Amino acid sequence: MDGHVVVALGPVDPDTVGDVLGDRVTFVTHPTPDDLAVAEGAIVRADRHVDEDFLARAPRLRVIARTGVGVDLVDVAAATARGIPVVITPQSGSRAVAEGVLAMTLHLTKRLRQLTDLVRENRWAERNTVPVGDLDGATMGIVGYGRIGRRVGELASAFGMRTLAYDPYSPPPPEVACADLGELAEVSDVLTLHVPLTERTHHLVGEDLLSRVKPGTVLVNCGRGGLLDPDATLIALELGRLAGVGLDVFDPEPAVHHPLFDHPDVVLTPHLMGMTSRAMTLTFVDAARGVADVLAGRPPAAVANPDWNHRKATA
Repeated sequence: MDGHVVVALGPVDPDTVGDVLGDRVTFVTHPTPDDLAVAEGAIVRADRHVDEDFLARAPRLRVIARTGVGVDLVDVAAATARGIPVVITPQSGSRAVAEGVLAMTLHLTKRLRQLTDLVRENRWAERNTVPVGDLDGATMGIVGYGRIGRRVGELASAFGMRTLAYDPYSPPPPEVACADLGELAEVSDVLTLHVPLTERTHHLVGEDLLSRVKPGTVLVNCGRGGLLDPDATLIALELGRLAGVGLDVFDPEPAVHHPLFDHPDVVLTPHLMGMTSRAMTLTFVDAARGVADVLAGRPPAAVANPDWNHRKATA
């Protein structure tokens, strides 16, 4: 890999990726147009665009490594047409995101915000007015049973929860499968979203589905912001159909204020449940390893365009 230039799009820790890329690769954290012109690899953060314009400015590019699994901002078709693999890092953040789901679930079920206010405001005598729930014996409804969804199920089981799952793309195992999303909503105490955002899943959680949830359900979205309709979600909260909502993802991002954000039974985080210190190190390592593999002629572990190597690159 002597003489290869790899660029960063967005903040990437050079020490972490440098150890993986090796001494013979020049890693550029703030690339200039001249750097892009000779770059053969790019490590791309989730909020950065890779479009036709970028690809035209990087004519020697051989691999794009996306930190994470979402490729909403990457023109995968254009990359594939040029014979460029779009490496993703599905293993690195899965466990961190799943922990985030459980953290939000516990926060909302145990009413930590309300109970904290009671203590801070010297309202101890009102403590019995706050209904504190249980996870033990409750049902975790998982929408999307991929890596993150399965890990959520493992953690939920450790709390004594029953796990059920619905996946519109890949049926879960029979022991947890729920054939219909509406049926899952009717029996779940917690509903958590982990499907990709597509035309089929846009506003998957809307007025129709929320009319079927069990009253008092907790809804958590650490998947993609467009999976739920915020207007319908706020109405469901105000009607008591939802007891709490946890959001780590938004549409658009950065988040634009919505009245849902002001509801006391909502907890918000700025799309970083998968960005713990350990998870970020792992995703940088996995992205750099994918770049190193392609530049060395090895197949990368995971790509968003599995047919990339069957296409002829275009100029």
